Amino acid sequence: MSQPASAVTSTIEERNRTFRRIALRILPFATIVYVIAWIDRVNVGFAKLTMLNDLGWNEAIYGAGAGIFFLGYFLFEVPSNLLLQKIGAPKTIMRIALGWGIVSVLMAFCTQPWHFYTLRFLQGAFEAGLHPGLILYLTFWLPAHRRSQAIAVFMSASPIALLVGSPLAAYIMTGTKGLLGAHDWQWLFLIEGFPSIILGIVAVFVMTATPAVAKWLSPAEKAHVAYELDAEAATQGGRQHKFGAALRTPTVWVLILTLFCIITGNATLSFYGPSLVTAAGIKDITAVGWIMSGIFLFGWGGMMLNGWLSGRRRDSRWHTACAAGLGALGLILAAVAQQAGSSVGVILALALSAAGTMGSIPVFWSLPPRFMSGTALAAGLALINSIANLAGYFAPQFLGAVKDATGVYSIGLYVIAAVEFVAVALVLLFIRKEPAPTEAVPITDASPAL
Repeated sequence: MSQPASAVTSTIEERNRTFRRIALRILPFATIVYVIAWIDRVNVGFAKLTMLNDLGWNEAIYGAGAGIFFLGYFLFEVPSNLLLQKIGAPKTIMRIALGWGIVSVLMAFCTQPWHFYTLRFLQGAFEAGLHPGLILYLTFWLPAHRRSQAIAVFMSASPIALLVGSPLAAYIMTGTKGLLGAHDWQWLFLIEGFPSIILGIVAVFVMTATPAVAKWLSPAEKAHVAYELDAEAATQGGRQHKFGAALRTPTVWVLILTLFCIITGNATLSFYGPSLVTAAGIKDITAVGWIMSGIFLFGWGGMMLNGWLSGRRRDSRWHTACAAGLGALGLILAAVAQQAGSSVGVILALALSAAGTMGSIPVFWSLPPRFMSGTALAAGLALINSIANLAGYFAPQFLGAVKDATGVYSIGLYVIAAVEFVAVALVLLFIRKEPAPTEAVPITDASPAL
């Protein structure tokens, strides 16, 4: 494929400036949307601290409701990503944010388990496509050697949401208890649901679908993007372009199982983190909020550091495997500390697990585009995410059932750690090493600039 003359004659410094400008334009809003989505997804973990007692529910009901979110995810993610490819990211993100925001507000009016199950399912259905959609969106703008770092930036929204959302949820619940006759958990859902609705309205005005239609890019800058994307495509031989062919590729199923194992650990931290800290002896909700904030600060640090190292070393395979192994080790240490009655040990172990587990996820998402492109990539990203996120359905139910049966969380934590270690083995045994970069995209000694 012939390249635009302006791109061929450009320097790496000029292209770096272009991609920095792109990153500053598209990443902040994507990150904000993902932050709010995560706050609305996992605030149920804090609501649980008083909601179960107020409604007379047990751990099994909570685990089922927390997990059924991911059934909605599973059913609607692939259609959502295929629709994004047709109508663009701005309209897709608008639809997603409006839907999950409205459902989040309605969560405040749950009185029966079936209300809880229905709304959690709908929340997952509406949010389906956000995560793979944003990753697909980045493939329109950034080549792989720049994308790992960008994915780490926007996916850092999940620990940021938990870092900020944990104390925020605690203060909302302690500050609104009994206000206007409503429960504290009801105010939590009401207050944290409305920002999503606002973001949905704003999305269609602030997002740009592709570089080709970006009025804020010059022709030369558009040529820079086209050059690097075309150069990357030239090095990626053997990628599947049709979705059916991708489904018949064993590597795609290895990727699905790998992410499933990682999400098993991540869902445990997200939905049971506050309960694990409370079980360790910390009873004050505000204190639990700040402790969880500190734990997820480590998760954010793990994401940013691992994403940076992966981009600098141009390696996603080892950085995914090692981080997932660290996450699994943290869960084992948390179980040991809980059995020993050490609250400090539990907290430090959960911080280690958050750094590893969350640090592995953005780097993992640099792997699928090595094996798929075009329609196969659009549908494949959604398929991988939707099936793998079923771990979010099973993990909370499993941990809740084990806690009801044994009275402790430690047994469940050992099992979940073992599952996460499977991810390490899958990546190292079945994912091939990255191809050597060509001269088409110059390499510098420095970490690639966004």
